[in-house]
Amino acid sequence: MAPLVSAIREPQGGGSQAFVSDLARGLVSRGHDVHVYAATGSEIPGVTVIDTGVDPGSLAATLYRAGAAPSGDPAAAEPAFASAYSAVRGTRYDVIHNHAFDAPAISLAAGLRTPVVHTLHLPPDAAIAAALRQAAEDRRPPAVACVSDFQASTWSGLVRVDAILPPYVPTRSVPWSDTAGGGVVFAGRLSPEKGAAEAIDIAQAAGARIDVYGDVYDAEYARERIDPRRDEPGVTVHQGVPRASMWAVMSRAAVVVCPARWDEPFGMAAADAQACGTPVVAFDRGGLGGIIVDGVTGFLVAPDDIGAAADSVRRASKISRSACREHAERHLDLERSLDAHEQLYRRVIARPPGAPGRE
Repeated sequence: MAPLVSAIREPQGGGSQAFVSDLARGLVSRGHDVHVYAATGSEIPGVTVIDTGVDPGSLAATLYRAGAAPSGDPAAAEPAFASAYSAVRGTRYDVIHNHAFDAPAISLAAGLRTPVVHTLHLPPDAAIAAALRQAAEDRRPPAVACVSDFQASTWSGLVRVDAILPPYVPTRSVPWSDTAGGGVVFAGRLSPEKGAAEAIDIAQAAGARIDVYGDVYDAEYARERIDPRRDEPGVTVHQGVPRASMWAVMSRAAVVVCPARWDEPFGMAAADAQACGTPVVAFDRGGLGGIIVDGVTGFLVAPDDIGAAADSVRRASKISRSACREHAERHLDLERSLDAHEQLYRRVIARPPGAPGRE
């Protein structure tokens, strides 16, 4: 079950959408039969995509905004997921894996006779936690996964976490360069928590040009913080591009910046960049500390410290690009994530109804 708030197709609407595509294709490559239930307009090459009939635009009110309530009624998601799960019930599956971050996506999966896994892609949320606690009372309670050790530490006080399933990247498909390119790159949705405006500040303080790639997610933020800077010298703002194109851009950059303004659950852009052989400068928040090796594959600086980040951008040429690539191949590769998924699937399939999730 994919997030229904956006279609699963290039360019992806976010890291969780990109990973659903990577995961599905990776499992198919290992011989699994995979159906992805997704919003209308979704397409994953080589994977069977089931159109739920849900127009992602109808769920705009449920878009996640860090530190803020949804702009509309989050209950709009309930009929969408009711319809989606009704379609799921028409086919017999070994396991159902939900990636949607909506309380109805969890509560409506309760009672399914098929083992269920919920991956939590975002920070703790009271409504999600309540739905998970209620689901834990089911005869066949779901397994709950987080995307990083850091994220698991924030959720474990609210719900039982059964596994860590990191959204690693398909490094074998990612081109990389051992030769440093030029300029700074930021890649991410245009919303306050991703820090596109701070990325521009960092590049300008470092005396470097910057290319910002991302689609508008928060219209007010884009209008007030990004649009006025589109004509500033050395600043180029691009729409989101397909992931393969983004990898090519990253591989030609001198450095990728990830100035997160929230506790990043994982940080796929940082993993992508290292797979491209490109060092990363990031605010040390959330899961980013588990992806970047400070001083080896980039630099972690204190949150919101623009000056320290700019200084790190200037020092990025000292980072070995081959070390970045090697770290990604050894520690951030999709195959490791596929192994973890298969292990969890085997556990939940073998677990008898009523048994605890952890073994």
